[in-house]
Amino acid sequence: MPAAVRLVCAALGLTLFAAALPAATPEPLSLADIARLRSVREVAVSADGELVAYVLGVPRRPWEEEDGPAWGELHVVDRLGADRGFVTGRENVRSLAWTPDGREILFLARRQGDEATCLWSIPRDGGEARRRLCHETGIEEYALAGDGRQVAFTAREKAPAAERERREKGFDAVVFEESWLQTRLFVAELAPPAEGKAPAPRQLDLPGSASGLSWAGERLLAAVAPTPSVDDGYMARQLHLIDPAPGTVVGRVENRGKLGPARLAPDGAHLAFIGAADPKDPSTARFAFTGSRGGVPRDLVPADFPAHVQEFTWAGPERLLAIVARGVGSEVVAFDLAGGQEPLLPAGGEVWGGIDRAATGAIALVGESSAHPAEVFFWEPGAAAPRRLTDSNPWLATRRLAPQTVVGFAARDGLALEGMLLEPLARRPGERVPLVVVVHGGPEAHFANGWLSRYANPGQVLAARGMAVFYPNYRGSTGRGLAFSKAGQGDPAGAEFDDVVDAVDHLIATGLADPERVGITGGSYGGYATAWAATRYSDRFAAGVMFVGISEIASKAGTTDIPVEDEQVHFLDAAHERFDLARERSPLFHVARSRTPLLIAHGDRDPRVHPSQSLMLYRYLRRLAQAPVRLVWYPGEGHGNRRAASQLDFSIRLVEWFEHFLARPVPAGMPPAEPDVRAVLGLETDAARP
Repeated sequence: MPAAVRLVCAALGLTLFAAALPAATPEPLSLADIARLRSVREVAVSADGELVAYVLGVPRRPWEEEDGPAWGELHVVDRLGADRGFVTGRENVRSLAWTPDGREILFLARRQGDEATCLWSIPRDGGEARRRLCHETGIEEYALAGDGRQVAFTAREKAPAAERERREKGFDAVVFEESWLQTRLFVAELAPPAEGKAPAPRQLDLPGSASGLSWAGERLLAAVAPTPSVDDGYMARQLHLIDPAPGTVVGRVENRGKLGPARLAPDGAHLAFIGAADPKDPSTARFAFTGSRGGVPRDLVPADFPAHVQEFTWAGPERLLAIVARGVGSEVVAFDLAGGQEPLLPAGGEVWGGIDRAATGAIALVGESSAHPAEVFFWEPGAAAPRRLTDSNPWLATRRLAPQTVVGFAARDGLALEGMLLEPLARRPGERVPLVVVVHGGPEAHFANGWLSRYANPGQVLAARGMAVFYPNYRGSTGRGLAFSKAGQGDPAGAEFDDVVDAVDHLIATGLADPERVGITGGSYGGYATAWAATRYSDRFAAGVMFVGISEIASKAGTTDIPVEDEQVHFLDAAHERFDLARERSPLFHVARSRTPLLIAHGDRDPRVHPSQSLMLYRYLRRLAQAPVRLVWYPGEGHGNRRAASQLDFSIRLVEWFEHFLARPVPAGMPPAEPDVRAVLGLETDAARP
């Protein structure tokens, strides 16, 4: 047989042998995978409906590049899915908008050579971005006028010269909550005049700190808070209508309590907003509108609306398109000012998180599912459903994901509840497996049936390692209307956290969960639930991971940057007026019961839940020495980790803690104090290096 023929036959034999082999089993999701997940943050569709600009969040590569938060890149995808990167790499793009003529995309960024965040633009066909407007303290928000030649923007005040001089000489004392610099509203020429230099921006005189800008016709809309404090931003912002030419306030909206998005109609004749139904609304259960001079709002949804409107865009002078969170799903619903509602996209598919509409009627959406993080979707007029345009993580197709299902259960008082269950990738028939319960923060938030695996709750990784993971929406969660979101008020760690225990009991009753191997984790209010479970309910939980959590209510109220919000929409009283209840519902009061191994993690610059909340609980548990406890500080981090290294470090510690303490038998001691990051990233391990 000639050599060439032998080679062909050999190759054919190898091909046939390879085809006979079973396909390789896809790898499960790893912690390194979670650390590199990209996701779409915002979308803006061009007026002609042909292009969608979007911001893509790109995590930094831990260990390989300078640490920090994820980058924000500008990409543009056409309606057929052709995708191009416009401003990529080490960029921090945000706040996209198209110019009225559709020729350019505006965005905010602090780029090379910028001393602060500036307004930039780039042609719709790509090319070089150009700086359009800067301010010495940085532009925080902006809104473009309909003619495209003027822009309103907000920027923080500059410290007085005398104060700057004092600081330069070392006199840098800060008078707490009296040294604030307000965020001011300005109007500037965007397009350069035919001759000479553009005039300096005009500052408009508003009584406080401005945010939430919207411009249409001859009206400018801004939300104004008395101070730039977080508490005022949550609880005291009010909508002001402004005539930008003289810069005078021509109307106010009688909104009270929390305030969400607010936008003027295209003709400026009306404004719509998402806000609180009343000052004690934990979230924003109201969807309402007013005329062009404000006044008393008229509601677009009834008080008993069993859902929450989350985002919206105008679809005409008297028509709006809104994303509505209903249970664990989301819908797209059209509202008209006469009170009509038209469901356009029912719940059950993607979970929607952002929406924008073109003049042609084309709609861009940000959507996620249990199979993928947030991506760009495009809905053409007349189409039955949106099409997915982007695939930011194509490698996800090579990963095996645990099945995610919606599970309903009843609380002990009969209240119907639900949550998402990730089942273990490998489970023998009838086998009881370890269970990890993930408790969301807020409590005015909820888990949706979308992508749930993130650095602070890497559910798919736990499921790949043989654990079931459950995400319950306890009473007090959003997505089910005002009454449900208020159901836990004034009763901290009461029925709301009993719901979490009832979820565990349900999963035990189904035969899934091993009652001796139940773990719990969560951040912020979810960290409070974890501390409560590890003390008051310690007999029910074999391990806990508490992140930026609360351990003592009265001292939390005295150290947080949101004392008014805590008092008005959570505790319903000042903590000092109900010291007995505050004490009884504080995990610190129940530390003697604790036999639950607890990992505690906190950013050392957290203004929301002061780091002392974690330190106190650690000290008491350490002194009692009844169960393993470890405290991990993240230097420079606040209420949650922003830097890539801090996020990955916490993910590794969480997984190792649960693997260790939910194993049978439980190994002695605790997991290593320092995780092997290089091994997790697939790099050469420390032990292998010379």
